[in-house]
Amino acid sequence: MRAIEGSSAAELAAKLLIAPTALMQLTREEAFTVVSYMTPRKFPMGTTIIKEGDESDTGYMMLLLEGEVTVENIVVSRRTPVTVTVLGPGSLIGEMRLVDGRARLASCTASTDSRCAVLTRTAFEKLAQEDPQTATKLMSAIALRIAERLRETSEKLKMYTQLVQAMQQEIDHLMPT
Repeated sequence: MRAIEGSSAAELAAKLLIAPTALMQLTREEAFTVVSYMTPRKFPMGTTIIKEGDESDTGYMMLLLEGEVTVENIVVSRRTPVTVTVLGPGSLIGEMRLVDGRARLASCTASTDSRCAVLTRTAFEKLAQEDPQTATKLMSAIALRIAERLRETSEKLKMYTQLVQAMQQEIDHLMPT
C-alpha cells in the first residue's frame, strides 16, 4: 500500500472503482487495497486492447482511468465490426475473463489515448490469499456487473425478437404463401 500512497493515479483508480459506473460495493479502503494489486498501462488511440475470440493473452481485466474505448463485435456472416458500446472512465474492461477464463467476447479499441489500471489473474489470486474478504467483495461486485449486463442483453434480445416477429408478419402479409 505504501507504494501507491500519495499517487494521483492510485487516487483516481480508487475513486473510479467505487463509483456507480464500476464497483460501488467496495469501500474506499477496499478500493485502495485492490488498486495496490493493479498496474498502470497506457494505450495510444487506435490500439486494439482486447481482440474478440482471443484465448491466449486474456488473464486480466482493466479499469479505464482516462479516455474512451470502443467495444465491437463481428456479427455472424459479417466482416465489419458492429459497435456495441463506447466506454469511458470508471468502466471495467475484460472482467468476464477474470471470472470464467474463456475467450474474449468482444474487441476493445482505444478511441482516444487511454490510461488503465490492470488487474491480472495472478494479482487477483495474490489478493485472494492476502485479503480474502476484499477479494470476495471484488468478485461479488464483478458478478453483479455481469448480471446487470446480462439483464440488459436479455431485454435487447426480447426487443429484437419482437422486431423479427413483426417483420415476419409483415413479410407474410405482403407475400402470402
